[in-house]
Amino acid sequence: MTQAAPTTKSKQRKDARDLRAEALKIVNTIKTEGQTPVETKAIANGIQRGMEMFLRQQSEKTRDLDKRTKKVKQLANQLSQQKEDAEADNDEAIIPQKQSTLPWVLLVASWVLFLAVEGFRIWG
Repeated sequence: MTQAAPTTKSKQRKDARDLRAEALKIVNTIKTEGQTPVETKAIANGIQRGMEMFLRQQSEKTRDLDKRTKKVKQLANQLSQQKEDAEADNDEAIIPQKQSTLPWVLLVASWVLFLAVEGFRIWG
């Protein structure tokens, strides 16, 4: 962790130096006659600030896009997980349950007893 912070700071400083140099190049290309060095420096500072602001906005947009992408991936994972769970439930529902023979045996026994009782009443 201690090594990451200096690397980041040096990278930021390098970026700032690059922006300054690039701003000076732009100012020198658009420089007009009679422009004082103070004016040139002020214009370069303005261009540099504009470039920094632009880069910040781009990095914010990138972070926002990354967050949205991450949310979409999470939602897609949740949806696929729910779909898999639903398919697993459907697979379990499709498997036929072994039906018990006990209800059928009791039904047949009750009819046999009913017919026997009625038979004794009529013939008995």
